[in-house]
Order: sequence, then structure tokens, then C-alpha cells
Amino acid sequence: MAIATPEVYNEMLDRAKAGKFAYPAINVTSTQTLHAALRGFAEAESDGIIQISTGGAEFLGGQFNKDMVTGSVALAEFAHIVAKKYDITVALHTDHCPKDKLDGYVRPLLAVSEERVARGENPLFQSHMWDGSAETLADNLAIAQELLERARAAKIILEVEITPTGGEEDGVSHEINDSLYTTVDDAIRTVEALGLGEKGRYLLAASFGNVHGVYKPGNVVLRPELLKELNEGVSAKYGKASPFDFVFHGGSGSTEAEIALALDNGVVKMNIDTDTQYAFTRPVADHMFRNYDGVLKVDGEVGSKKTYDPRTWGKLAEASMAARVTEACANLRSTGTKLK
Repeated sequence: MAIATPEVYNEMLDRAKAGKFAYPAINVTSTQTLHAALRGFAEAESDGIIQISTGGAEFLGGQFNKDMVTGSVALAEFAHIVAKKYDITVALHTDHCPKDKLDGYVRPLLAVSEERVARGENPLFQSHMWDGSAETLADNLAIAQELLERARAAKIILEVEITPTGGEEDGVSHEINDSLYTTVDDAIRTVEALGLGEKGRYLLAASFGNVHGVYKPGNVVLRPELLKELNEGVSAKYGKASPFDFVFHGGSGSTEAEIALALDNGVVKMNIDTDTQYAFTRPVADHMFRNYDGVLKVDGEVGSKKTYDPRTWGKLAEASMAARVTEACANLRSTGTKLK
């Protein structure tokens, strides 16, 4: 298998929740970063999630017309072919999509999967994210209801972000302040609108102080214990134990203890982007500095084809990013948990 079927994706999430581990969700922007993510999962013997943001999809669509749908569909189709060479299972996901990009990204992609399912095929992507954190909660959940209904019919899981994550990602930004903490009331209103699975399965990106970007440990005040409060608050009203499948956004700079507590409290997916971007770029910079006179035709010389060949430094970048993905699997306890 390689790309998870809807049934297998549900099984993956159930296993993660029961086993108190999470899947690294790796943002990719090219076929090479896709291979790096797949390689990292395979070396860790972990299943995982590959995701494409709106900015990543636009980049993948090419700089001539920058079409998000073309870029994401092309990479997803590529992934369906090459992932078969890796002895793990991955789900394909689209990351943060704000309201002004729904018509140019998530809704057209839902239509692609709806057409596939109508033909008796599996959806192209296994999950999509609606980021309504910049909207009022009422408007956020109203749009989520519409998207969840379409997602359920297309055998897709919806991810929703109901309250802000601080920092900035792909043009969506929020101040770092006390609004970065989801309340029990927010969680109850979410269940009132989206149900507890009977209307379609969804992942919940709740906020517990998360911040996108680059931060050293201690610079961000995370409260992963809040996730337990949200689960208990909803459980007390509806009688369903551990009702939410949580997503951890903005994890860069998190301590191992914070990550462990988040896993214990129901996180099944953690987004990894900043750290893997750096891991990919770092060896490229090292190669260029070390081989300056080879990658450039200095003083009229011819340079060295072997050093400026993109395959030379590209292999270094892939290996470095793969190693960071493997490290993420260890941090999230998914190492060695792949489906047999």
C-alpha cells in the first residue's frame, strides 16, 4: 500500500490515539522534499503524513502561473506512484487554508476527490485543513460544517483550526497573546456544530500557546495540559471519553517534555515544517561555501560540473531532511509503529 486508503487512514489515527503517539506531518514543496520525507519515515519504520500548504502548492504549480490546484494535484499524483517504493504507509494532506483561498484550493481539491470517488476510486488526498482561525468562531464553524459534509461524502477527513496559532505561516498571522488558548466553551461549540464523528471525522487543531516560526525552547509558553481539559470538558457533557483527535501546530522549539504531554493528552498529528526546511537547506549552504570556486565560474574559469550539478548537493539535502524526519518520529513515539 503506500498511500493510505480512507479506511487505513482512519486505522492509522485510531492506532496513534490508542498508543499515545503521533504522526509527523511533513510539509513538502518539491519532489525531492517528498522523497526526503518518505525516506525518513521508511528509515524510522513509521507511517506518516505528507502535507502541502497553500504557499507550497503555489510554488509547486510553477512560477509562470503559480496555480495551487495544479501544483498540489501534480505532487499528489507523483506521490501515488513513487510512494509504492517505500515500505511504509502515508496519508496526503493539505495544510492551512484560510477563507480567501478556499475557492482556489480546498474546494477545487474536494471536487477532484468527489469525481474520483464517484468513479469508484479513492480520494486523491486523505485530509484537508480549513483554517478559520481569523474568523469569528460562529463563521468558522459554519464554513466547517459545509466542508465537513463534502469531505465525509468524499471519504476525506477534515482538519479544523478553531482558535489562533501565533506567528505567521503562508500569510496567515496572529499576535502572540492570551487568545492563543482554546477554551472548553470553544470546544463544546465545535461539537455542537460538527458533532462527534457522526457527521464526519475531523481533526482538531486546538490552541494551547502554539506559535509558528523559529523559537528557542522556553520562548513560547505552551500549555499541553489544556488538551486534557478540553477532552474532559466535552466528555462531561456528551459522555464520550477522549472525544478529540488533536493536531499540534507550531511545534518548533518545543521541549521533549511538552511534546510528551501533548501526546499523552490526545495529539495524533504534529506539523513539522520549519525544522525540516532548515535541515534541507543547511547542507546545501555548506556545499556552496566549501566549493565556491567549483559551483561558480570564478575569474573566467570553467568551474566544476560535479560540484554545481544539482544532484550532488540535492542528495546531501535529501539525506539531511530525511534524518530530521526520522528524529521527529522518535520524538513523537511513532518509530517502529508502521502498519504491517
